[in-house]
Amino acid sequence: MEEQIAELTAQIAALQSKSGTTNTMFAETFYYLTIPLMIIIHAGFLAYEMGASRLKNVLSSGVKNILAFAFMIPTFYFFGWWVYWGFPTGLPGAPGPAGISGVEYANGIAWGWGESAQYMGPNIADQASGVFFGAFALFAATTASIMSGAVIERIQTVGFVILAVVLGSFAWVVAAAWGWHADGWLVTQWGVHDFGAAGLVHAVAGFFALGVLINLGPRIGKFNADGSANHIAGHNMPLTVTGLMLIIVGFWGFLMACVIVPGEAWSWFADKPSTIYGTPITLSALSFNILMAVAGGIIGAWVLTRDPFWMMSGALAGIISTASGLDIYFPALAFIIAFSAGVILKPCATWLEKRGIDDAVGAVTVHGTIGLYGVVLLGVFGAGFPALQGAAGEVPTISLMGQIVGAVVFFLLGFVPGYVVSFILKMFGMLRIPEGAEVAGMDMVKVPAEGYPEGIPAPGVNLAPGE
Repeated sequence: MEEQIAELTAQIAALQSKSGTTNTMFAETFYYLTIPLMIIIHAGFLAYEMGASRLKNVLSSGVKNILAFAFMIPTFYFFGWWVYWGFPTGLPGAPGPAGISGVEYANGIAWGWGESAQYMGPNIADQASGVFFGAFALFAATTASIMSGAVIERIQTVGFVILAVVLGSFAWVVAAAWGWHADGWLVTQWGVHDFGAAGLVHAVAGFFALGVLINLGPRIGKFNADGSANHIAGHNMPLTVTGLMLIIVGFWGFLMACVIVPGEAWSWFADKPSTIYGTPITLSALSFNILMAVAGGIIGAWVLTRDPFWMMSGALAGIISTASGLDIYFPALAFIIAFSAGVILKPCATWLEKRGIDDAVGAVTVHGTIGLYGVVLLGVFGAGFPALQGAAGEVPTISLMGQIVGAVVFFLLGFVPGYVVSFILKMFGMLRIPEGAEVAGMDMVKVPAEGYPEGIPAPGVNLAPGE
C-alpha cells in the first residue's frame, strides 16, 4: 500500500509540474504547422520577385525561386542538418557543454542512413525529429529566397542553384550552429543572442547576395556612362506588394518556430516555453512585438518615401530589425526600433546603388544591413540580460561587444562564401547569361512558356468586351 501511495504521489507531482502545458501531440502539431506557414513565405517571395521582374523575365524569376526551394530540402537533409549539430563549437567538431553537439553526436542523429536513420525517417516512437528538421529546412530555404530576389533577370539557373545550396545548406547552417545553439561558441563565449535570426538568417543571406552581386554585375541598362542609375520597373507592382504581405504572414510561422515548447524530453522547461537559448518567451509577447514592429516599419518607410514598395519592404525591415530581441523588448521599444529601420531603409539602398550594385529588390539592404542593425541594437537595449539559460553569474550575458562580434561573424559567413563561389562560377562561365539572352528576355530562351501569352494592354488602352 505504501508503494502504491508513493507512486500515486509521484504521478500527481508530475502532473502538477506540467500544469498549463500539453502533451507530445501538441508539441508535434505546433512545429508541424510552422512548416506550411513558412511555405507561405516562399509563395510571397515568388509573387514578389515575379512582380519585380519585367514581362520578358517573369517566369524565369519564378522558376528560379521554385528550384531554390526544391533543391534546399534534399541538400539540407543529406548534410545541412548534420552541420548544425556537428559544429557549434567550431572545428574540429568537439562536444559542447550542453552535450547536444559535436561530430559524434551529429553522426548519431543527423545522417539519413545507418543507425541515425531512425531519427531521419518514419518512426512512430519519435514525434520530434521530423518536425524540427522540417522547420529548420524552411529556415534554410528562406535564406536562398532572400538571395534570389537580388539577382533576378541575369543569372544562370544552374549557377543560381549552386549558390542557393551553398548558402542554405552550409553558410547559414554554420551561422546557426555557432549563434543559434546552446553549445554555439558565439553564445557561450560572447553572449550572442539572436532569437528571431536577424543576423544568422537575414544578414547572412543579405551579404551572401552582396558577394554574388559584385561578381554578377548590374542588369543591362541599369547604369549610365557617368555612373548614374536608371530605375528598372517591374511589370506588376500590385503583385510585388501582395507578395511582400504574404512574406509577413509567413513570418508568424518563422518566429513561432523559434519557440521551444515545454514539457518534452528536449524542452528547456516542463512548465513554460523558452527561446532556443532557454531564456523566457511566450507567444503572447511575440504577438505584441511582431505587430508593433510591422506597423513601425511601414510608418517609418511611408514617412520618408510614400512609396508602396518601400512601405511593404519597411514592414519586413521592422520585423528583421527587432527579431534578435523580440523576446526581450517591450512593444513601444519594438515600434521605435522598427520605425527607425523603416526610415533608414531607402537611404541605405540608395547608398549601395551609388556604388554600382544592382540589387533588384533591395535584398542586401532589407535583410543584410537591417539584419546587422537589429543584432547590434540588441547589444544596446538588451545589455545585461542573460544570453543563455542558467543561474545568474554563471551564464553569458548580452553585451554590445558580443553583439558586434556576432554581427561581424554573420557578415563574413555570408559575404565570403557568396563572393568566392560566385567568382568561381564566373570563371567557368556559369554565373551570368549571355548578353543576347538578357536583351531578348530569359523567358524566351530559358523557359518553355510565356507568363502572359495573350499580352498585357498598354497603359491607357481600353479594350472593348470580347477584344
